[in-house]
Amino acid sequence: QVRLVEFGGGLAQPGGSLRLSCVASGSIARINTMGWYRQAHGKQRELVATIDNDGTEIYGGSVKGRFSISRLNAGNTKNTVWLQMGDLKPEDTAIYYCYAEGGEISWGLGTQVTVSP
Repeated sequence: QVRLVEFGGGLAQPGGSLRLSCVASGSIARINTMGWYRQAHGKQRELVATIDNDGTEIYGGSVKGRFSISRLNAGNTKNTVWLQMGDLKPEDTAIYYCYAEGGEISWGLGTQVTVSP
């Protein structure tokens, strides 16, 4: 079983930036993919970005060119993923969830990001 804990988030102004972190613990050697999804109020959860063990990155269309994902994969000792968010827009306001896939899918509890003047 993989446990995910998110850090970061909070309030930012339009055009600003924020950085999210997610630390995995437990059976982390089994993880193939880590990433971020988000869910705005009244909307479905959507892909933000994912990164595989080989470094392949996938981004949701609305964040391409503004957000960047990175990851530290140290096998069974440490597995952390970051999301650098730039040029933030009010429509980026959502709860951001960390995601990991390694035979089974794991989710963090989420962290709130609010973009407002």
